[in-house]
Amino acid sequence: MTRKTILNDTHRALGAKMVDFGGWDMPIHYGSQLDEHHLVRRDAGMFDVSHMTVVDLRGARTRDFLRHLVANSVDKLKKPGKALYTAMLDEQGGVIDDLIIYFMGEEFFRLVVNAATRDKDLAWIQKQAQAFDVQVSERPEFAMIAVQGPTARARVIGLLRESDRSAADRLSRFAAVEAQSADGVPLFLARTGYTGEDGYEIVLPQEHAVPFWNALLAAGVKPAGLGARDTLRLEAGMNLYGQDMDESTSPYEAALAWTVALDEGRDFIGREVIQSQAAAGAPRQLIGLVMDEKGVLRHGQKVLTDGGEGEILSGTFSPTLGKAIAFARVPSGDPGQVRVDIRGREVPVRVVKFPFVREGQAQPGVLE
Repeated sequence: MTRKTILNDTHRALGAKMVDFGGWDMPIHYGSQLDEHHLVRRDAGMFDVSHMTVVDLRGARTRDFLRHLVANSVDKLKKPGKALYTAMLDEQGGVIDDLIIYFMGEEFFRLVVNAATRDKDLAWIQKQAQAFDVQVSERPEFAMIAVQGPTARARVIGLLRESDRSAADRLSRFAAVEAQSADGVPLFLARTGYTGEDGYEIVLPQEHAVPFWNALLAAGVKPAGLGARDTLRLEAGMNLYGQDMDESTSPYEAALAWTVALDEGRDFIGREVIQSQAAAGAPRQLIGLVMDEKGVLRHGQKVLTDGGEGEILSGTFSPTLGKAIAFARVPSGDPGQVRVDIRGREVPVRVVKFPFVREGQAQPGVLE
């Protein structure tokens, strides 16, 4: 059965076109995906991300558990509220899921994991937690709203009680703080996002989600759907689980080497495979592509390189750049002159570093 977030009726009342997304009935757009994309790049938009799964971990050995569970090092988290992006790997070094870990206290860490992987993630986390006597609690009573864009933070801060505004304004990137709205609603305010823009992801009790969404609307924040979220995240060079990576992919094959910490003495799941790839190199790599000809790069298209064939993983027309962009997985090494097979025609594309766009601006080398 398709699941619905607490904001489902609100989306429909706003004229959203709804689609199935990982078993959830979610808004793809509210009229114009293009307008919503530009809105987030230039002003502020908000997304219902209540389908994401919040998991709280508690216990004296929670940090030890996370040292074992994930590829990045939670020992980087020293100050309460700080966050870490990482991946859970299986014994073969494949990515079970990517997630964010929030350090709330030595015996309390919060995870936010993907919606489509909820069941397998919870089963894996609970299985691994048993040896560490860590309590694993899913928090289905929470909703989550992401407010993103150049004016996003100012608009959210305006809805907080006065005594919390300064702390929210001072919050560093990839950190969270507990606050309250002007009318006393408890908020978990994280300066994170999936668009390449500044802003907050806000966790709050479900029963307060609709009034808070409406308060954001009244403050001038317009809704945006999953369509814009996808073009924004690809421009920002952010992977989508299930499309750009999965259990058949190591972090090194997903351009996520920066999320792996091979710190001495830490035996995390999948370390042996990951360490060998770090030494010898992974067989495949993730590259960014830009097509200067007209057309769109799409998932599944064949990519031809000097080192062999690969394929497009995520591909779209970039509204900010006015060109087609894509992630592709290809054999490791210098790809040389790269072409994409589009309906039997080999179209030349350029290999570029991503992100393609950062805070609304094309990155060096993306536009010729």
